[in-house]
Amino acid sequence: MKTHPDTPLGRIALAARPARPWLHIRASRWWRRVLLAAGARQAPWAGKNWRGADLRGADLAGVDLTDANLTRVFLSGADLTYAFLSGANLTHAEVRGANLSHADVREANLTDADLTDADLRSANLRGANLPRAFLRGANLRRANLADVDLAGANLIDAKLRGANLRGANLTRANLDGANLNGANLIRVDLRGAFLRGANLPRAFLSGADLTRADLDGADLDGADLTDTYLTGAKLTGANLRGADVSGANLADVNLADADFVDLTWSEQTIWPDTLAVQMRARSVPLGSGKWRVQGAGNSGADLEAPPLPMR
Repeated sequence: MKTHPDTPLGRIALAARPARPWLHIRASRWWRRVLLAAGARQAPWAGKNWRGADLRGADLAGVDLTDANLTRVFLSGADLTYAFLSGANLTHAEVRGANLSHADVREANLTDADLTDADLRSANLRGANLPRAFLRGANLRRANLADVDLAGANLIDAKLRGANLRGANLTRANLDGANLNGANLIRVDLRGAFLRGANLPRAFLSGADLTRADLDGADLDGADLTDTYLTGAKLTGANLRGADVSGANLADVNLADADFVDLTWSEQTIWPDTLAVQMRARSVPLGSGKWRVQGAGNSGADLEAPPLPMR
């Protein structure tokens, strides 16, 4: 006996045992959400093919979607808190405004996925693939993004305070205006990345590759830039107060109007040819081959001042 999806019998049948992915169910959107909320956790989601499914606004909190095929799925506004998405394929998925806080997204494929304004607080995305993903305005506070591929990703105005991005690939990524306060960016690949106006106070960037990166107007107050590669980078108007560039390679860096007060550097720091002598003249020795820049902000008048005695 055939039943229409929007009849009482059809609804009960669908809730009890979904025969096909939600893409092929012609129930109204309201009933689809009711059925998902009632039976999603009992349905065999893990490892299944949900390609192109319409799950907008669905309650999928805690659902196991491990290794599931979610290519081109619609998850805008869905609740995926504490969900299991490790190894899932979310290529080209629409996840705008979805809640994935505390979700397990390890080694998932989110290539070209749209995660604009998504909530990924404390989510675990270690080893995930997100090249060219859209994460504009996304909340990634305290998220684990270690070894993630974010090459060419859009992270404009993203919230990454306290996030762990150690070893991540962010080549040519756009992080303009992003908040990376206290973030772990150790050994991150940021070659050619855009960080204009980004907030990186007290961020850890030791060993990071920022070759040809654009950090115009970035706030790097107290940041750890030891042993970083900044060749050809743009740091015009950047705030480097209290930062540490010991062992960093700053060859050919544009530092016009940058604030160097209390900047720490070492004998191994490579300065642009036009600044090497001025930096030595403006600094006081700290011992062990380290120096600290003195003066008032980016005032050129201080560059020729002799080093002050140690206190």
